[in-house]
Amino acid sequence: MNGNRWERQMRQLRQCSRGFGLIASLLALALVGACDDATGPASGGQAVSLSFAIGAGTPGVSPFLFGGALELSDGTNTLVIESAEMVLREIEFERVDDNACDVEIDDDDCEKFEVGPLLVALPLDGSVTQEITAQVEEGTYDEIEFDVHKIDSADPASAELIGARPDLDGISIKATGTYNGQSFVFTSDLNEEQEIELTSLLIIGPDAEPTNVTLTLDVTTWFRAVGGTLLDPATANKGEPNENLVKDNIKNSIEGFRDDDADGVPHDEDDDEDDSDAA
Repeated sequence: MNGNRWERQMRQLRQCSRGFGLIASLLALALVGACDDATGPASGGQAVSLSFAIGAGTPGVSPFLFGGALELSDGTNTLVIESAEMVLREIEFERVDDNACDVEIDDDDCEKFEVGPLLVALPLDGSVTQEITAQVEEGTYDEIEFDVHKIDSADPASAELIGARPDLDGISIKATGTYNGQSFVFTSDLNEEQEIELTSLLIIGPDAEPTNVTLTLDVTTWFRAVGGTLLDPATANKGEPNENLVKDNIKNSIEGFRDDDADGVPHDEDDDEDDSDAA
């Protein structure tokens, strides 16, 4: 099975999930601030939701989906990922050709949302989950910034989440599953701002319809050596030899794009398919 066939299967799974009403928010969190001064919701603008998916997978790699888990093989080793979770904080949309978000937190060209900590459970069944919705001012945006942020028990903002999930104290990413039949628990304290260029521009104009931005995280690449060999996730835990390699893999696995119908496919590609069907 090649990468294109895997992508088609993923799209079919997402469509089926929507049809049966399986796409839902995994954690309802209040949006406590938005926009230029990060103190309140934007006036006017357009509703933009933020969704998450696991992506189309690595070209040439065909993970086997079963029961909401991913099974990967490199011909010798077998890795089954049963759950993958990530904690996020501040989210910022940045306008085209403007770097003000990097230096001025209150600049008019930066849309900032205070959320979290937000726990995102990645949908390993191929669906797309919607986490938050907020108003974004008119403009053209080409980048989204957010913090992958470990939970800190000393932080009052983390108290509720830690109360519900004490296993997440001090970590930002957790994955579970089996490697060659042996159970593993992978955790990371990755604490870093991520700047993701949107592969499809987010254009917000007057009287525009609500839209969506999807972040995809290709978990099929997380636990792989440079040559593609699967790694035991336990060897990437804190202090283990593959810790930094897997952290880099995770950071490099993230993409973002405008995705109006929240199907995990970039808006521009949906338009191309519609044009092709019309022809």
